[in-house]
Amino acid sequence: MITLNIPRPNRKQKRLFLARKKHIGYGGARGGGKSWAVRVKASLLAIQYPGIRICIVRKTYKELEENHVTQLRQMLLGIAKYNQSKKKFTFYNGSTITLQYCSKDKDTDNFQGVEYDIIFIDEATQLSEHQMKVITASCRGTNNFPKRIYYTCNPGGQGHGYIKRIFIDRNYNEGENPDDYEFIQALVDDNTALMEMQPEYKQQLEALPENLRKAWLYGDWNIFEGQFFEDFVDDPKHYLDRQWTHVIEPFEIPKYWKIYRSYDFGYSKPFSCAWWAVDQDGVFYRILEYYGCTKEPNTGIKLTANEQFAKIKEIEKTHRWLKDKNIHGIADPAIWEGSKGESINDIALKYQIYFTPGDNARIPGWQQIHYRFQFDENGYPMMYIFNTCKAFIRTIPLLLYSETKPEDVDTDMEDHVADETRYMCMSRPLKAKIPTVDNNKYGGFDPLNQRQRYKNYR
Repeated sequence: MITLNIPRPNRKQKRLFLARKKHIGYGGARGGGKSWAVRVKASLLAIQYPGIRICIVRKTYKELEENHVTQLRQMLLGIAKYNQSKKKFTFYNGSTITLQYCSKDKDTDNFQGVEYDIIFIDEATQLSEHQMKVITASCRGTNNFPKRIYYTCNPGGQGHGYIKRIFIDRNYNEGENPDDYEFIQALVDDNTALMEMQPEYKQQLEALPENLRKAWLYGDWNIFEGQFFEDFVDDPKHYLDRQWTHVIEPFEIPKYWKIYRSYDFGYSKPFSCAWWAVDQDGVFYRILEYYGCTKEPNTGIKLTANEQFAKIKEIEKTHRWLKDKNIHGIADPAIWEGSKGESINDIALKYQIYFTPGDNARIPGWQQIHYRFQFDENGYPMMYIFNTCKAFIRTIPLLLYSETKPEDVDTDMEDHVADETRYMCMSRPLKAKIPTVDNNKYGGFDPLNQRQRYKNYR
């Protein structure tokens, strides 16, 4: 009988090796020994089940080479042969481990018509929800082998929201069985081998700025590297007192407050329409929203402009906060484009829905949102979101920085709420405020003092 000569797994890795659910998440922080666990678990399964088909996926082939191919070739010497062109290990008993990468949606074509019994998605949050779902659809077959998908993951990346939803929040959509999911948190302290060989690694994590330290050392899924709006705070403990949070409980809107409507058109991608109340101090309250998205993120419900504006008009005629109000509309300037026929704005006018073109300057627009998110010395911001505005609360925290345009949002992400919010903020711009608390007092770069003040208050 052939066995692997490997170090003894730690307690969390043993849990992973023994897990039997269909979808198994593992990790949540840096240094948890995730890639090692993938290689060992895949190899053990290949030895245990003759003829089983296993796949290990990373975002790029370079990552596969650096994190798996070289190490597997050493570990499986004399046990499995590696075919470089097919990127496949074939074991003496007929089992196989295939290595695949998926850096863009087109790469999912490599999974069409292919069946695997076990799939490992290593660093899963680097892939999008769409990519993960296409890949995991290949986990099927009529044999008696176990059918499982393993996801190793850290907070952050384009798949952050999906992994957080199914493993951390345990919030499942129709067709997702909660009993199929299990998450095993592995922190750096669980990696006993690393702590023995390189104990200073934990000190390196402890020395990181606060947000990165929370994500990488403690596995905090509410904060992560590359998060564009890391100053957005959703704290249910303060929904009623409205301090140190942007999300609050709804309340009755005073009749004398002005009402605004912001709008971003979409058809195959979501459209976003929001209504804002503005008080006498210029504070924004997002009180209602109408968001055209399916249960699949960033997928539009394909309503025509006529259908969208008919619904918007109905809402404004019937909702107690909106009816009989003079509503000021701001929209994406693109809806005035009519060179090929009737423009989106022309259709809006038929329903007596009026807009002025929003200022589409992207970087100044994002800064205006940051200015409104900034808390004053008493913990009050210039923008609040009613907790019924689920699209804002879901999409804003997940936006990442663009990899090619510094200080801009990654436009491949679900940024439609952010865009119409930007138009709204640019319609009543604020001047930048000088922080009243020393940014460096508690360590780390925090230009708007959001986290430092929030930490001190709590």
